[in-house]
Amino acid sequence: MRVVAAVLLLVSALHAGLWGVLRDKEPAPDFRGLLPSVSYAPFEGSAHPDIDNIPTVEKIRADLKTLSTMTRAIRLYSSTGGVELVPAIAAEFGLKVTVGAWIDKDKDRNEREIKAAIELARKNSNVVGVVVGNEVIYRGEQKVEDLIDMIKKVKGSVRVPVTTGEIWNIWRDNPDLASNVDFIAAHVLPYWENFRSDQAVDQAVDRYNLLRNLFPGKRIVIAEFGWPSQGYNLRNADPGPFQQALTLRNFVSRAEAIGMEYNIVEAIDQPWKFFEGGVGPYWGILNASREPKFAWTGPVENPDYWKLMTIALLVGVLLSLPILRLQQPTAKQAFLLSATANGVGAWAATVFAFWNGHYFIFGSAFALTLGMILLVPLVLIAMARIDEIAAVAFGRPPQRLLAKSKPVENVPENYYPKVSIHIPAYFEPVEMLKQTLDALSRLNYPNYECVVIINNTPDPAFWQPIQDHCRALGERFKFINAEKVQGFKAGALRIAMDRTAVDAEIIGILDADYVVDPDWLKDLVPAFADPRVGLVQAPQEHRDGDLSIMHYIMNGEYAGFFDIGMVQRNEANAIIVHGTMCLIRRAAMDMAGGWSSDTICEDSDLGLAIQELGWVTHYTNHRYGQGLLPDTYEAFKKQRHRWAYGGLQIVKKHWRHFLPGRSRLTPDQKREYGLGWLNWLGAESLGVVVALLNLVWVPIVAFADIAIPDKILTLPIIGAFVVSLAHFLSMYRARVAIKPGQMLGAMIAAMSVQWTVSRAVAQGLITEHIAFARTSKGGLSRMSIEFQAFWEAVIGALLLIGAGVLIASNSFRQITEIYIFAGVLVLQSLPFLAAVAIAILELSRINSFQFWRDSAIRTAELIGLRPVALPTPAGTPQAVPNEVRREAN
Repeated sequence: MRVVAAVLLLVSALHAGLWGVLRDKEPAPDFRGLLPSVSYAPFEGSAHPDIDNIPTVEKIRADLKTLSTMTRAIRLYSSTGGVELVPAIAAEFGLKVTVGAWIDKDKDRNEREIKAAIELARKNSNVVGVVVGNEVIYRGEQKVEDLIDMIKKVKGSVRVPVTTGEIWNIWRDNPDLASNVDFIAAHVLPYWENFRSDQAVDQAVDRYNLLRNLFPGKRIVIAEFGWPSQGYNLRNADPGPFQQALTLRNFVSRAEAIGMEYNIVEAIDQPWKFFEGGVGPYWGILNASREPKFAWTGPVENPDYWKLMTIALLVGVLLSLPILRLQQPTAKQAFLLSATANGVGAWAATVFAFWNGHYFIFGSAFALTLGMILLVPLVLIAMARIDEIAAVAFGRPPQRLLAKSKPVENVPENYYPKVSIHIPAYFEPVEMLKQTLDALSRLNYPNYECVVIINNTPDPAFWQPIQDHCRALGERFKFINAEKVQGFKAGALRIAMDRTAVDAEIIGILDADYVVDPDWLKDLVPAFADPRVGLVQAPQEHRDGDLSIMHYIMNGEYAGFFDIGMVQRNEANAIIVHGTMCLIRRAAMDMAGGWSSDTICEDSDLGLAIQELGWVTHYTNHRYGQGLLPDTYEAFKKQRHRWAYGGLQIVKKHWRHFLPGRSRLTPDQKREYGLGWLNWLGAESLGVVVALLNLVWVPIVAFADIAIPDKILTLPIIGAFVVSLAHFLSMYRARVAIKPGQMLGAMIAAMSVQWTVSRAVAQGLITEHIAFARTSKGGLSRMSIEFQAFWEAVIGALLLIGAGVLIASNSFRQITEIYIFAGVLVLQSLPFLAAVAIAILELSRINSFQFWRDSAIRTAELIGLRPVALPTPAGTPQAVPNEVRREAN
C-alpha cells in the first residue's frame, strides 16, 4: 500500500507540475496613466435597456467613481432611458463626456434621442462632443444623406464637435459623410474582421494611418477599439482574458507613442448583449461586478490561475482516495487510475473557470446546468471503464475464477449432493429440446434429476414428443405439462420446485436450447462443499454462430459480457445471475424467497437477493454448454429490451438494500452493481438523451447565433466515446478469444442496441410491468416484414443532417466549437447507424457465409488464381490435364 500511496503522490506532483509549466505569463508594455476615453453604458444584468433596465443615480455614481481612476472621459451611445443622468454625475468626478444619440429605423425615437443629446450638450459643460448614431450605415438603418441631415441639425444646435460612429471602411467609402462631420469617429475592431489577437494592434494602426492619408487635415479618432475576454473564435480571431490584456496594453502603448486619439470599448461588461454572439457581453475592461479583469502593469497572467490549480488538485486527490481501498492494486494500475482522477479534476477546474467567467441568461444557464447533470454520470461511466482497463491490463490476474484446470480444493471424498436440473420450455422446437435432454442424459455425475416443465403450450405437437422422450430417457427425467401458468418463466420454475426431489440440495437452471458438457456438474458442484457458497454461474455460449454474418457478430458481442464483465465482477463476489447454466443452493433459494414474478428478469433478481443475504457466489468462464442465438435481429433486440427493462425493475425493487445496514452486501458489491447499472442502463440512455437534446440545439446554434455548446460540454462527450472505444478494443483483445473481424462486428452489434435499451429504460420509468417476451430461437420464428431499425435510421439521419447544417452555417465564421459540436453529432449517430447496418445486413445476401465463399471463388477465377471448369459438348472427349498424363507415363 505504501507503493500505491507513493504513486498517488507522484501523479499529484506531476499534475501540479503541469499546471506550473502550462501557466501563461507574458510581458507587455506597462500603462500607468489614465485612458483618454472608454465607452460606458450604465446598465446591469441581462435585461435589454429598451425593456426593463433603467439605471439609478446611485449606481451611475458608483460606476463613474470607479472609472474616474482609470480614464479621463467616457463615451455614451444614447441620451434617454436613464443615460441622460450620466453627464451631470460625470462632472462630479471631473470626467469629460461624449454624448451619443441612438439612431435606428424608429423616427420618433430618433427625434427624442437627438433632442435629448442637444439638451445634454447645452446644459453640461463637460460634454466635449456628440455622436449621432452608431454604425447605422453599416446596419443599413439609415441612408447616408439622411444621416448627414441629422448631423447638420445637431451641429446647428450645439457648440461642441459633432460626428457619427462608423466602421473605418464606411468612412473610406463615403467621403461625403466625412466632409460633413467635425471629426471622423472610426471603429476599428479587428476581432470582427477575423484578425488574430497578435495582429490586432498592427491592423488598428494601419487603418488609422489609412484614414489620415485619405482625409488629410481631418481629426481622426479611433472611437472604438477593443478585444473580447470570452466567447467564441471568429475564424482566426481568438478571444480570451489573456488575449484581451495583451491586445489592449499593446494598443495603448502604440497609440500613445504616435499621438493617436482613441476610445476603448468598453468600460464594463454588458451581459445584456448576449444577442451579439458569444463575445457580446465581454468587451469590458471591468467585469459586470465592476472588478478589473487584468492589471495594466507587470506581466500578463491569470490572477485566478493558482485557485484553479488548487481545485484541480483537490478534486484529483479526492477521486484518487478510493484507489487505496482496492485489493492489492499494482503500481501501473494505480498510476492509470490516479491519472484519470486528476484529469477529471482538471476538467472540474475548467468547468469552474467557465462558470465563474461567464454571464448566464436563463436559457444558457439552463443548458449548461442540464449539460453538467448529464455529463457527470457520463464522466463516472468513463472512469469506471478506465478502472476496468487498468484492472485487466495492469492489475492482478483473476483470483476467484473457477477454472477447469484447477479443481476446487478441500472437497470431501465422494461429495455428490443431489442436483435437480430444471428446464422450462414454452413452444420450443421439439428436436432442439430433445438435444438438450440427450446431453443431460450423458452427464458425468451420479446423483441428479431433470425436471422438464412445458408451460402454456396446449399444442400436443410441442409437448407429446417431449413427454415420450423423457420416458425413454429413464426415471431421472420428470415431465410436467402445465397450462394456464401465471408468472411467465418464474411461474413455471415455481411449479418445477414443487416437483423437485426432497433430497435435492442444488438446483440447476438450463434453457431449453442448451446442450451441456458432460463435466458440467462434476466440475462445478464441488464448489458447494464450502457451506457459504450459494450460487455458481457458468457462461452462455452458442453453437450456431456460423449461421450467418449477423449471428457471427452477435455471438462475439455476447462473449464480451461473459469473458470481461462477469470475470471482473466475480472478483467482488458481485456476479449477475442469468437463467441458464446456473447452479443454486436450495437453502439459499429458499432463504431468498424463491422465484419471483414481479420482474421479467427473475434470474438476476434471485441472484441479487441471494447475495443480499450474504451468500458467496462463484463464476467460471469455461464454456460448459452451448445454446442457440436469437433467430433474427428483431429477436436480438427484444431480448435486450427485456434485459434492460428487467434490469430497471430490479433497480427499483432492490435500491433500498443498498442503503447502510439494509442488507449484507459489501461496499465492493454495492459499487459493482451501482456502476454496472450506470454503465449499462445509464450509458445507453444518456447517449440517446444527449443525442436528442443536441438535435434540438442544432437550429439554435445554426440560426440563432447564440448558445453554442462550449468545449467543456462537447469534448467530454468525445472523450467518453474514445474511452468506450479503447475499453472495448483493449478488453476484447485481452480477454475474448475472437478474430479481429468478429470483434469489429461485436462492437457494431453492441452499439446497435443503444436505442433499444434506452427505450426499455424509459418504459421502465413510467410503467411497472410488461409481459415476458420469449426470445425466438431454433428457427421457428419468421423474419418480420418491417424494417427493424426504422427509428434508428431516422435519428441517425437527423444527426448527420444536423452536423451538415452546422458545418454549412459555420463556413464563414469557422467557430471551433461549432465544428466540435458537429463532430459530436457524427459520433452520436454511430450507434443508430450501427442498428441500420445490421438491419440491412440481415435482409441482404451478404449476410450469408456462402455468398462470401462463392464470391471468393468467382474472384479467384476472374484473376486467374483458380481454373475455370468450362462445359464440353456431349460426346467430346475431355482433355486430360498434363499432370495426369505425366503420372500415367
